[in-house]
This record gives sequence, C-alpha cells and structure tokens, in this order.
Amino acid sequence: MPPHSISASLPDWTVDELAHLPEFLPTKEERMAAVIRFSRLNIEHGTGGPFAAGVFERDSGRVVVVGVNRVLDSGWSSAHAEVMTLSIAQKILGTYDLGGPNMPAYEFVVNWRPCAMCFGATLWSGIRSLVISGSGPELEEITGFDEGPVTSAWEAELQKRGVVLTNNVLREEAMAVFRQFRDSQQFVYNARQGSAS
Repeated sequence: MPPHSISASLPDWTVDELAHLPEFLPTKEERMAAVIRFSRLNIEHGTGGPFAAGVFERDSGRVVVVGVNRVLDSGWSSAHAEVMTLSIAQKILGTYDLGGPNMPAYEFVVNWRPCAMCFGATLWSGIRSLVISGSGPELEEITGFDEGPVTSAWEAELQKRGVVLTNNVLREEAMAVFRQFRDSQQFVYNARQGSAS
C-alpha cells in the first residue's frame, strides 16, 4: 500500500456474523443485542477492545453494518468501533451524510456512550438517532479505558442537532462484556496510558 494511503477492515469473523444476522432487527433491544454480541466476540477473537456499533434503518430495522474496535490491529488511535462502523456504513450507502435528503432515517447503536472523539464523529455523520447501553462512569471504572473529555452538555448537543437519544438499553449485558474484558487482562491501549507526560 502506498505510504500516503490508509486502509482498515473489520476482522474476518465479522463477515460470517453479519451474514447470519437477520436482514431486519425491528426493536432497539434486538439491535443492541447484536452490537453487544459483536463486542464480546471482538474480545474472544482477540481482534480489538470490547466495543461495537451498528448502523440500522431506524424505522424498518434493516441492518446496514455492525462493526468493532480495530485500534491495535490497524495501528490507528482513531479506529474505534464508532468510526469504523460509520465509515463503512457511509461507504456502503455511498454518502458522507447519513441524514441526507431522500434517505431513510438511520440509527446508530453503540454499546456505551461514545468517547470524546466518537461523539464528534456521531454528530458529523448525519445520523438521526443514537441508542446506547449506558453513559455513566462504569465503562472507565470497569475497563480502565480513558473516554476523554466528553462535554457535560452532550445530551443537549445531540438534541440541538436533531439526534434522538435512547439510553440504558441492555445496560447490564453491556457491562458484563466490560467485566469479561477486564477479567481477560487484555491490553488497555490508552495513549500515554492516561498520563499527562
């Protein structure tokens, strides 16, 4: 690959998993269950952190893509599940704007509140609704990942941009995967390990 280009892909196991998903997942709980399954499989396959996200047609539940975290495999700090998933969905759909005219409304389903970087990516994606498992400090407390300086007004920022938020969908199931990651003692890849120097 030329030095001035980049490429990242989902792990091979996701191809089979996506093929086995129903074409439609009508409820938010079904969509979140699929996302949490991918987050768990990402740990079990050793292909990334305990994070996954999915893009779905909001009203029909049609699956566009479910993706996972790829930071270690890609060597990019930006290869979080949210960035990977939004980017692949935009490629599949042929647009950078998932809220563009003459398109169905798209819903973004993530197994916790997006980190500081991914929150920005969510806002800029054009997504019309965001579904998360939780938004409290539990993710950082359980796993040790640094989620960065997410503004305390994050919910208001979503609302200001017309993004409808649904919180606490399958919260306990998501936290169980974070505990599984902690117990696996896999590497926590914070830049500078969260230190100031």
